[in-house]
Amino acid sequence: MYSPEYSPLPAKEYVAGLIERSRAAQKVIAEYTQEQVDLLCEAMAYEITREENVQRLGKLAAEESKLGNYESKCGKLRKKIRGVWRDIQHVQSMGIIETDTEKGIVKFVKPVGVIGGIVPCTNPEATPVIKSLNAIKTRNSIIFSPHPRTKQTNYEICECLRGVLKRYGAPEDLIISIPSPRMEDSTELMAQCDLVMATGGGGLVKAAYSSGTPAYGVGAGNAVVCVDDTADLDKAAELIRISKIFDWATSCSSDNSLVVQSDIYDEFLPKLVKEGGYLCTAEETKALEAMMFPGGKFNTKVSAQTAQTIGEMAGIKIPEDRTFIICEYDGFGLAEHPLSNEKLSVVLAVYKRDTLDEMIECVNNIHEVCGKGHSCGIHTTSRENALKLAEKTFTSRVMVNQATSQANSGNWNNGMPFTLSLGCGTWGGNSASENITYKHFLNTTWVSFPIEEVVPDDKDLFPHMGK
Repeated sequence: MYSPEYSPLPAKEYVAGLIERSRAAQKVIAEYTQEQVDLLCEAMAYEITREENVQRLGKLAAEESKLGNYESKCGKLRKKIRGVWRDIQHVQSMGIIETDTEKGIVKFVKPVGVIGGIVPCTNPEATPVIKSLNAIKTRNSIIFSPHPRTKQTNYEICECLRGVLKRYGAPEDLIISIPSPRMEDSTELMAQCDLVMATGGGGLVKAAYSSGTPAYGVGAGNAVVCVDDTADLDKAAELIRISKIFDWATSCSSDNSLVVQSDIYDEFLPKLVKEGGYLCTAEETKALEAMMFPGGKFNTKVSAQTAQTIGEMAGIKIPEDRTFIICEYDGFGLAEHPLSNEKLSVVLAVYKRDTLDEMIECVNNIHEVCGKGHSCGIHTTSRENALKLAEKTFTSRVMVNQATSQANSGNWNNGMPFTLSLGCGTWGGNSASENITYKHFLNTTWVSFPIEEVVPDDKDLFPHMGK
C-alpha cells in the first residue's frame, strides 16, 4: 500500500539500500534469455494497456498532477506504450548483434546495470512504463525518483509492473519506486546508480550531468512550426490545434510559436480561430506577458491549464468554447518579448515573415531564446522547403505536416521511435541528438580479429596535395 512517509534514514544510506536490492535483481535478469526478457516486456506492456488500468492510472495522474487532462493521459498510455513495445518487440538486445567479416569485427551488447530513472510531473503516467520496458528489454534494473507532485502515480504504476514481474517469476526489485522522494534522495540516486535517465526540466538535467554518473538528459522544448504559402491551410490549422491542446500542452513538443508566411497570414489566422483559438488584442497580449513571465521568470501556475484558467489569471474573459490562445507577436528575448520562450501552456505566439529564408531565421532566433536542438516543424506541400528548414535550423527533429506534440515522440503515421525522452544534442546541452530508446540502455563490446594488412598509397590518401 502506498505510504507518503519519507524514509527515516539519511539519503545516502537509504539509497544505498535500494541500489543493493536493485543490483541483486539485475544479476538475476542478466542471465535471462532473449525469449524470457521479451515475454516479460510483452506482459508489462499488455498489463498497462488494459483499459481498466489505462483509465485508473490516467485518472490518478490527472488528479494528482492537476496538469493536463484525463483523456490525453489515457491516450498516452494507450498509444505510447503500444508504440514502444512495437518498436522493441523483435529487437535483439543481447549477445552478438553484428558481425563484419571484412573488417574482422564482432559486436556484443550487454546491460549497463542499475538505471536511475528521473520522472517529470508533466508525463508521470507513460514515462516510467517506457523507461521500465527499455530497462527490462536490455536486462537492466531501474529505480525511479519521481517528481514529488506525482509520486503516488509513479508508485502505483511501478507496483503494477512489479506485480507482472512477480507473476512471471522475475525479481520484483528490477523495478523500484521511491515512494516519497526527497531532493537528497534524487541526488544520491543519480550519484550511486550506473546510468541516469533524466526526463524533466533544465535544472534537473543539469544535475544529472553533474552527478558524476553517465547520464542521458533532454533539453528544453519550444517547438516552432512554420506554415508556408504552399500549405493546406485548413489541415494545418487542424493539426496545430490538435498538437497545441493535447494534455493542455504538458508536452515539450507542443507548438509554442508559429511562423506564418506573409501572403497567407490574413487567410490563415481566421482558420486558427475557427479551430477554437482565442485571438488576443495587443492589450491582452501585454497582460499575458506580465502574468506569465513576472520579472522575466516563467509563472509555473499557468502550466497545462485550460485557456479559461489562464485568461482569468491575466484578467481576460475567454469564452468557454475556446481551447487555446493566439497572440500575434514579434521579437525575441525574455526581457522584451517573453512569449518567445517556452510556455508549457495553450498560449501560442504567431509571427509573420515574408520569405522562407526569413521564416527560418525567425525559427533560429526563437531557439536562441530557448529550445535550441529540440524540434521544429512545417506545414507545406514543398519537399524542398521542408528539407531546407531541416538543413538550416539547429534542431534534432523536423516534423512535416504533423502535430508535433504527438509526432516528435513517435506516432503510428511516422517513423520516429516511440519515447517520451527527446535528446537535443550539443545544441540543447545533451549527449544525444535522437529519441532515447532501448539502445541507450546498452553497453557494446567490440571484438577485433586480425585481417589482411592493407596500407594505402599516399597518392590515394592525398590526391590533391603536391601538385
